[in-house]
Amino acid sequence: MKYRATNFRRKLKPYIMLMPVMIFIIGIFITGLVFGLLQSLGYFPALGLYEISLDYYKNVLQNTDFLSSFQFSLYTSFVSTLFSVVLGVFLSYLIIYTKSKRVKGLVNVYKGPILVPHTIAALLIFILFIQSGLLARIFYGLGFISDMSDFPPLIFDGGGIGIMLAYLWKGLPFITFITIDILRNLDEKYAKVAANLGASHGQVFRHVLLPQLFPTIASGFMILFAFSFGAYEIPHLLGASTPKALPVLAYIYYANIELANRANAMVINMCIAFFAFIALGLYVLAFRLLKKYGGA
Repeated sequence: MKYRATNFRRKLKPYIMLMPVMIFIIGIFITGLVFGLLQSLGYFPALGLYEISLDYYKNVLQNTDFLSSFQFSLYTSFVSTLFSVVLGVFLSYLIIYTKSKRVKGLVNVYKGPILVPHTIAALLIFILFIQSGLLARIFYGLGFISDMSDFPPLIFDGGGIGIMLAYLWKGLPFITFITIDILRNLDEKYAKVAANLGASHGQVFRHVLLPQLFPTIASGFMILFAFSFGAYEIPHLLGASTPKALPVLAYIYYANIELANRANAMVINMCIAFFAFIALGLYVLAFRLLKKYGGA
């Protein structure tokens, strides 16, 4: 009994030591969320607004600018995250299982973009892919295009290609980083048995390695998606004037000289937070179903 109590205290000690910091962080988060919710409902004492109302939600949710911004943010976040996950897992697989020394050398190179701030990443994408940028000059010098204006407009375009390229440049090495150690430490006996039974490399990866990687992949997908959906810097620097990403639209409302528009900005922020909570709920539900029916 004494041993159990000592063991319990030992396990509880790290959480107790983290409690002061966690109370501070969670307190700031909850306070900001509550104040944002109240302001989105029209309770804004600094502006002389004291009446709780859903009018701001009705105005924003029925606004075509909001709907187009929501679709744009959802599209750019999902596509960039999907490509980051697929290419990141593929790269980690190549690094671990290939015999090529050139590919093995990527083990240190891929970590570089993780250390680069998103603002700098946006600047690099701008320099590379703008119509007068580095790639356009290379293509023009090689004769692939007759004029640099013939280079496709990848920056400030309505399709968000520049935004997705920046997210991909940041997200791909992140997924590689979190999956490469998992692949390195996986028990190889199942893969060897499958290979001895005639399974190809693709079949081994799909039926043996991928199920074991799924929890890590799902976690990485949700982290990247939630971040890119609520990020401001890259859509602001590389996005077109229309449609705007939701965080950019919220900032425009908040910075408007008409102070009453700040309530509209808080409505958009609450929608972003609500969507993030829904995504988190789906993530938890997926893991429970996987554990229940998949034996994870």
